Amino acid sequence: MRILVIEDDRDAATWLLKGLAESGHVADHAADGEQGLAMALEGLHDALIVDRMLPRLDGLSIIRQLRAKGLETPVLILSALSDVDERVKGLRAGGDDYLAKPYAFAELLARVEGLARRKVGEGQETRLRAAELEIDLLSRTVTRAGKPILLQPREFKLLEYLVRNAGHIVTRTMLLENVWDYHFDPQTNVIDVHVSRLRAKIDKGFDEPLLQTVRGAGYMIRAH
Repeated sequence: MRILVIEDDRDAATWLLKGLAESGHVADHAADGEQGLAMALEGLHDALIVDRMLPRLDGLSIIRQLRAKGLETPVLILSALSDVDERVKGLRAGGDDYLAKPYAFAELLARVEGLARRKVGEGQETRLRAAELEIDLLSRTVTRAGKPILLQPREFKLLEYLVRNAGHIVTRTMLLENVWDYHFDPQTNVIDVHVSRLRAKIDKGFDEPLLQTVRGAGYMIRAH
């Protein structure tokens, strides 16, 4: 997915661009509102992440101009203004979602990917697949090549997140934020333990491993 980040804070933009790239996406950056509007109008992006307060042209003005020109690219608004009235203003301006600062990157990623999926018209997912592995989200069951695999709740959540990002590297930070919902000491081995258990369950007895460790980067489920 190609995502445009319109953010004037250099550190925040660098952090976002790095996270999006690590998640397998292509990310472009605009440092002010006018540049962001011009880039967005090219229509090359699957989603936009737009800061509310920007130099030269504010975020809501960008969105209004995009919508007035008929461009329906999904927009996630980022803002330090978190009260209900401000969120309503953002949505009424044409934004598709609104995320208050500070936020967890995992939540931002989930929201922007969700917006892009809705844009291309995908219905609600009830099954996830990666190669011959299949997850039924309704019954919360897992099979590989038709063979049932019994998982503990945390293992199921871990596998679901990995499969949703199949073919892309998932970093340890992303797993800590999304699967455990809070931060551990970066040196903890909780991820290694759970990944090891999950790998034993989904890859045992099969010739080709699905769950791969990408040295120095994170983990990845083979997509095909």
